[in-house]
Amino acid sequence: MNITKDTVVTLTYKVAERDGRLIEQTKEPMAYLHGGYDNTLPKIEEALEGQAVGYAVTLDLDPEDAFGERDESLVRTIPKSEFPPGVKVGGQLEGRNDDGSPRVFNVVKIKGPVVHLDGNHPLAGRALKFSIKVTGVRAALPEEIEHRHVHGAHGHHH
Repeated sequence: MNITKDTVVTLTYKVAERDGRLIEQTKEPMAYLHGGYDNTLPKIEEALEGQAVGYAVTLDLDPEDAFGERDESLVRTIPKSEFPPGVKVGGQLEGRNDDGSPRVFNVVKIKGPVVHLDGNHPLAGRALKFSIKVTGVRAALPEEIEHRHVHGAHGHHH
């Protein structure tokens, strides 16, 4: 079966800096619903469209095709007193953008009474190399299409 809209793609991947320094790799295959559901990067979907099990590709993505450019307006400092107990570096908090829309902020530093937050994706602003191997392709279940994500093994669990 080939990868087309409404197929579930199972794959392994590595993400590295352009110089080859490894950032992350899958320990277990992961699955996503293919076809414009925002479950992976558009350039990855584009590269996998029409391919089948066994296909492998390495993509060099500029920041705008990966996790976007950094937006310094998403970097904030807020009094620690405004946060629930147990806030730790590396944690995440849901907050609001300047326009009021919800945004997840990463806790990047706690210094004295101030918490430093960053609403950018941790890999924003970086050119990245993705090495991908397709390990499975199947037709998506109607429920997966309705929910816009994969269910079960290597996917989302309700």
